[in-house]
Amino acid sequence: MRRPILALLAVVVTLTASAQGRRGRRNSDAYLDDLANQGMTWPIAPTFADDVFVFARLRHEFGGGFGYGRRESWMEDYPLADVMLSFRLHQITSLAVRPGPAPIEIDKDELAKHPFVYLAGVERLALQERERAALRDYLLNGGFMMVDNFWGDSAWENFRAEMRRILPGKEPVELPIDHPIFHCVYDFKSKPQMPTAGVYSSFGIFYDPGRDYGVMTHDPHYFAVYDEKGRMMVIICHNNHFGDGWEHEGDDPVYFHTISEGMAYPMFINILFYAMAH
Repeated sequence: MRRPILALLAVVVTLTASAQGRRGRRNSDAYLDDLANQGMTWPIAPTFADDVFVFARLRHEFGGGFGYGRRESWMEDYPLADVMLSFRLHQITSLAVRPGPAPIEIDKDELAKHPFVYLAGVERLALQERERAALRDYLLNGGFMMVDNFWGDSAWENFRAEMRRILPGKEPVELPIDHPIFHCVYDFKSKPQMPTAGVYSSFGIFYDPGRDYGVMTHDPHYFAVYDEKGRMMVIICHNNHFGDGWEHEGDDPVYFHTISEGMAYPMFINILFYAMAH
């Protein structure tokens, strides 16, 4: 699964603002219907239809804990974040990318199609045992998962408890800033933190207020879960909201340059490159 991606993942080290004017619409369905008119879809050669990178977002249910009320939290930022990320990867890298969103079930057959999957909104994550088993097999057999969009101590404890059920005996390890994942393509001097767009525009801060930060603090935390051979299977981006950095890139120039261009897209490219290279 990795060879085609490694062969194609040569990146340009600066983003352009050519799509900055594509403002994030709240009516996502209308936005998706209009993709062809915005230059955000592109042809895929039929011969290689199954040999391109697909940004696969995991659907999941929610249970107890601190979180999003009755909303299905996997849909946070969906589908616009997925559309924009796929577009940017197509635009600024030589990676062959399938346009548009690709939500998938946590299912053995679905997971097997994707070497890289994205799991977001995990504050109240509550998987079924068959889903835990499918994810366990996927990760131990070479898959990679990025976890995003959750804040504070309660959310962390809920997610860590779920991860212990998925991968018993494998605890997350916090990554220091000198880890190669922060430097492999774009060079970060400090750990990037993607704020929720509304919070940033209203208060100019990089963390979600009103959360319980007594133990973990509101700083960004990046954790990894490794297999027995030391391969990173999971990267956990705690106190972060990458999805907003993609979804809201067109909200205003300051947000675009500071968050989207400055951190959200570059750090995702680092994560993707590192995962595919290891």
